[in-house]
Amino acid sequence: MKNRLWILIGALAFGATLARAELNVLCTTFPIHLIARNVAQGRAGVDLQLMLPAGMGCPHDYALTPQDLRKIAAADVLVVNGLGLEEFLGAPVKTANPDVETVDSSAGIPNLLEYAHEHAEAEEDHDHEAEADPGHAEHDHGHHHHAGVNPHLFASPRQAARIALNVAAGLSKADPEGAGVYFRNAQAYADRLNALADEMAALGRTLKNNRIVEPHGVFDYLARDMGLEVVAVLRPHGQEPSAAEMLELVRTLRAKQAGAIFTEPQYPAKVGAALARETGLPTATLDPVATGPDAAPLDYYETAMRQNMETLRATLGVQP
Repeated sequence: MKNRLWILIGALAFGATLARAELNVLCTTFPIHLIARNVAQGRAGVDLQLMLPAGMGCPHDYALTPQDLRKIAAADVLVVNGLGLEEFLGAPVKTANPDVETVDSSAGIPNLLEYAHEHAEAEEDHDHEAEADPGHAEHDHGHHHHAGVNPHLFASPRQAARIALNVAAGLSKADPEGAGVYFRNAQAYADRLNALADEMAALGRTLKNNRIVEPHGVFDYLARDMGLEVVAVLRPHGQEPSAAEMLELVRTLRAKQAGAIFTEPQYPAKVGAALARETGLPTATLDPVATGPDAAPLDYYETAMRQNMETLRATLGVQP
């Protein structure tokens, strides 16, 4: 009897050791969680949790709940989107779990403001070269919607690939023994996403009209990486436009000869539909993969982006 008791105590202690050895990783949003799942697949002892509901969308005005704080308190690693998307984080996180290791998935990835600044400097150098050499050919680089620090890196496969590598680096720091698994997975996933980004950029070069209207800034990185031009935004401040703003949008769409109006599945499409009636432009839905099903397959992002390609092709047309 005594031996059986010691065996039971030993088993419980061993189980507790295993539980302590598990790496509890909490991801703030659906796209970051999906990317992290691709990075961590096959690594035993990693528990990946999603903090916000998978169908919620971008948490610009979110407030932490007691359930969120409990999840944070139990986490070893907190993986965030960064670039200001999770403004609700900060002091509450430090209070709930001062030891949690935060991984900023956007670290080192130039945001649109930084890109615009670098691009402007490159164009200035180009202009100086052209002045020195009058025979130098001129190029029209186009213009994109670069308003504020845009956090929606995940909506572009090119940037999502970089996010995957950042997540691998963060998980490797917390779990050095799993680094080989994380980086192999991340590189394979990044290779697939970059190949997809190449296909989307190739499509962008063949579209009959590359001038689009987007719901809010969610597609800015995708537009830049595909060579699309965002000529107007339906909800620039996260709110439906006023009557005066709608009239201005109609004038802008006509003056800039927009090709189509795009909405996203996370928000109502009535503003886009109203503009389509006023302008006669086609309207369709593009998915930035800000949301998804609770048990999304690992290739969910790639499937959604390929559907976006079909939507762009059907709506904007392609050159023969």
